[in-house]
Amino acid sequence: MHSTSTPSAIPARGMTAVLIAQFISALADNALLFAAIALLKSQSAPGWQLPLLQEFFVVAFIVLAPFVGPLADALPKGRVMLIANGMKFIGAAAMLCGLHPLLAYGMVGVGAAAYSPAKYGILSELVGPQHLVKANSMMEGSTIVAILLGAVLGGWLADHSVTGALAAIAACYLVAAVANLFIPRLPAAHALSRVSLPALVRDFVIATSTLLKNPDARFSLIGTSIFWGAGSTLRFLLVAWVPVALGIADLSTPANLSGGVAIGIALGAFAAARYVQLHSVNRALPAGVLIGLLIVGFAYVSNLSLAIAALILIGACGGFYVVPLNALLQERGHATVGAGHAIAVQNLFENICMLLMVGLYTILEKEGMPAIHSTVAVGLVVFAAIGLLAAQRLWGKK
Repeated sequence: MHSTSTPSAIPARGMTAVLIAQFISALADNALLFAAIALLKSQSAPGWQLPLLQEFFVVAFIVLAPFVGPLADALPKGRVMLIANGMKFIGAAAMLCGLHPLLAYGMVGVGAAAYSPAKYGILSELVGPQHLVKANSMMEGSTIVAILLGAVLGGWLADHSVTGALAAIAACYLVAAVANLFIPRLPAAHALSRVSLPALVRDFVIATSTLLKNPDARFSLIGTSIFWGAGSTLRFLLVAWVPVALGIADLSTPANLSGGVAIGIALGAFAAARYVQLHSVNRALPAGVLIGLLIVGFAYVSNLSLAIAALILIGACGGFYVVPLNALLQERGHATVGAGHAIAVQNLFENICMLLMVGLYTILEKEGMPAIHSTVAVGLVVFAAIGLLAAQRLWGKK
């Protein structure tokens, strides 16, 4: 079914090229979010439009889900990443040139939707199953550092000059595209004999059905979706929560606090690589259950140092929880429908969850619910969802 043999070790050159390209692209993605928030604020947009940025971004993941997985598997994944970064550059440049931030950010979402199956799918082609958790940890660690620096730089640059921030971000996408050229040209996993939209949709439906029938893949799809839905919502919650709880009105503080979550995820990813393997993935479940409870507790923090510590802890639980689940899905996907298909299905589930959770927060914001109460509500939803998933995994029928 696959055209490549499974490598027995992590190839240094290939992984380095992938990690550098991913780092720069992810840094730009996260800086752009805060630049777009600043741009909306400078245009006196209502507060409920800020979380709509995420809604416009994830729509592309949902609409394009049947197509980006086959694209990632039909072409060398490094070239797919190159094309996707070019699309991200066009979106950032459009925002710089005056296109409405929501529309421009949606264009970047198109590039991100194409990028994701390739960046994760290439791991199972570069390394064998025994190294997949470690490779995911390296990818997540690189991504989290990029999230940290991107959020901090995006908030800082936007506080000084929105135009300068957007120009720097567009340049980063070009640099990432150049880095993609150094990724080894691996054979396509599933070459398409012909391009037919109905056939691609049917193929995606079959891949989704195949993964949902597999207990491990289904568990991974649902589990990672809840986590990233919570993470996306928490970012926008921080923008509203910081002025209320800490009395700080700039954009740099919520950006820096989201960086605290990123630091925690990097620590959790490192711990997962050390203590969790595919056969012991259930070890990650207690950390996942804790995420929601920690968010509830965080809502009532009123001290900056405690807020940083709480967010690092939330991130650490998240990293320890989500990295093994990602690896499990990639391994099951690589063995059944192809890693690119599996990640595209995962993107569909994750972004539907983001759409729902951020949409819930948008409604709460528009209805005037205080930020602290909104944070508690999100924490309780996350706790209930992961708690039910863990119970089903450990004691329910698979």
